[in-house]
Amino acid sequence: MKWISHSAIGGTTAAIVNPIYAPAAILGATAPDWLEWVFNALGFGVTHRKETHYLVVWVVAFGLSLWTLDLPFADMVAAFLWGGVTHILTDALTVQGVPFSPTSRRRFHLFGGRLRTGSVQEYVIAGSLSAVFVLIGFQLHKSSNGSDFMPYFYDWNGAYEGGIIDAYEWKQNRWKFI
Repeated sequence: MKWISHSAIGGTTAAIVNPIYAPAAILGATAPDWLEWVFNALGFGVTHRKETHYLVVWVVAFGLSLWTLDLPFADMVAAFLWGGVTHILTDALTVQGVPFSPTSRRRFHLFGGRLRTGSVQEYVIAGSLSAVFVLIGFQLHKSSNGSDFMPYFYDWNGAYEGGIIDAYEWKQNRWKFI
């Protein structure tokens, strides 16, 4: 898949938990590809969709990061690793697939691996999944605390009228929609 598709899916899935995690997840959603460049620049012979694309490594690292959430910035590390997991899972939808682990001889595919990178189907799937994740995020945050809080879209006017923020903060933020 293309980076735009990875970024959209990684960012919107992380934003379901909290919109502040989206940038770290977007960076992580592109990490398996740019890590190849970094490792090759350091002299390691890394090939595309091999060493940086092991599903087990990303899932285990993400799972371990969840145990350390009480440490500073551990939530951002977890969001970054979650982005990497979404990258691997979306690459598993493609014809080339991804290796499951370092010991795997075969590649892992989801739904038969029929998707071609850069095809119209990729963008339709990425856009559809992203829209679904945004809607899920809206519903979860809207109903979880009984308020009308919607991730991405803040109601600055309502916060001012409700006495939550003062006039200065409202004036500073009234045209910020995200």
